[in-house]
Amino acid sequence: MASAQTLIVPGPEGDREVRLSSPDKTVWPATDAGEAITKADLAAYLMAVGEPFLRALNDRPVTLQRVRDGIGGEIFYSKNPPKGVPEWAATTMVTYPSGRSHPQLVVHELATAVWAAQMGTVTFHPWPVRSGDNDHPDEIRIDLDPQPGLGFAEIVEVARGLREVMTEVGLTPFVKTTGSRGVHIFAAIEPRLEFLEVRHAVIGIARELERRMPDLVTTAWWKEERGQRIFVDFNQATRDRTLAAAWSPRVLPGGPVSVPMTWDQLGSVGPDELTVRTVPEWLAEHGDAWEHLHDEAGTIDGAYALWEADLERGLGELNFPPDHPKMPGEPPRVQPSKKVAEHWDEDGNRIDG
Repeated sequence: MASAQTLIVPGPEGDREVRLSSPDKTVWPATDAGEAITKADLAAYLMAVGEPFLRALNDRPVTLQRVRDGIGGEIFYSKNPPKGVPEWAATTMVTYPSGRSHPQLVVHELATAVWAAQMGTVTFHPWPVRSGDNDHPDEIRIDLDPQPGLGFAEIVEVARGLREVMTEVGLTPFVKTTGSRGVHIFAAIEPRLEFLEVRHAVIGIARELERRMPDLVTTAWWKEERGQRIFVDFNQATRDRTLAAAWSPRVLPGGPVSVPMTWDQLGSVGPDELTVRTVPEWLAEHGDAWEHLHDEAGTIDGAYALWEADLERGLGELNFPPDHPKMPGEPPRVQPSKKVAEHWDEDGNRIDG
């Protein structure tokens, strides 16, 4: 096994040298579909998709999903930049739901991504903000999360329904596979509203989609209430919630990749066919379907109007992730099947004793 390899990575300020230790180390074990994928293979993949991958990451704080001993070993997230970050790598200060702040890595050039792979990073999770303003998202991101028993055809059907809703409210939706079972839909927005308001706009979109496709779509936060439907994960719009970047590999068997597609392409290829081994050829043949995602930012006003209309109908706040502080109007943070009504007040606060 080779002990180390030095890669020459071109960048905006000239070539960088990135040392790759144990390049033959397995990241993804071999499967029936193909041979093992090594750290050197991962670095080569990142360089092959470098231009569109940087478009997805550039100028954004990034959380790194890292592994020890490949995807079968320990998997953990790095929000602080890993130790030994090169002096030429950029960072930006971000604030978390708890109110604390610390720097996160910003991938301004491909060498930073390759160095992160050297440090065990497999999946890159960028925030929906730019480093110059970490409080006002410039993207709406919606995750369609299928419950057990649903196939990819149903996910595609719901994604097309979501496209209609988003287009009607003035957004231009772009779609990608997740690298797993679902799909992600993004839209560029003007960075005017803060996270809570963007989340409310996403809830407005999600509820409208649920009204149109009640047999296939749910906004129920608790899994026991979702049934065999596709959950529109509105909480991906909250602060410190991120999705895998376009063109990023995933920590899943076989080395799958989250791949942007045109709406016509969606459903024409199975997500398990798009891997670290196959995606460079896909990109060479089809190009980057998200190249123009940020050419023109849409307005979020129409989506936010859906939220306001639902407020008038008597629909209010939905549950936040458990690591967020309790929010005004939030429903009780307890599974409906375990809720005892007299233990909760009308504002969703627990009454002790």
